[in-house]
Amino acid sequence: MEKWLYVMTIKKSKTYNKMTKAVVERHVENLRQLDADKKIALCGPFKGYPGVAGMVIFKTRDFEEADALCRLEPLVVEGYATYVLAALQVADKENNYLL
Repeated sequence: MEKWLYVMTIKKSKTYNKMTKAVVERHVENLRQLDADKKIALCGPFKGYPGVAGMVIFKTRDFEEADALCRLEPLVVEGYATYVLAALQVADKENNYLL
């Protein structure tokens, strides 16, 4: 059986550096809720990657559900960031690394 994860790359907009603490708190609360709902596998910020703030790796049933969650991200909703979403086919020992 194929396994997929969905990778949201959060890209900084021109107003990214004008974020307030309240915006960051809404972003973190969103991550907490996604984690409580078991919708994320991993998330975090990038350092030294110009123009990119971070990423979220979703464990959702399909690309459309992951995209809907991206569109609800407070950084995106409030215009501080945009995103790129990619489907990642999982290669692991259970599927012999897709061999």
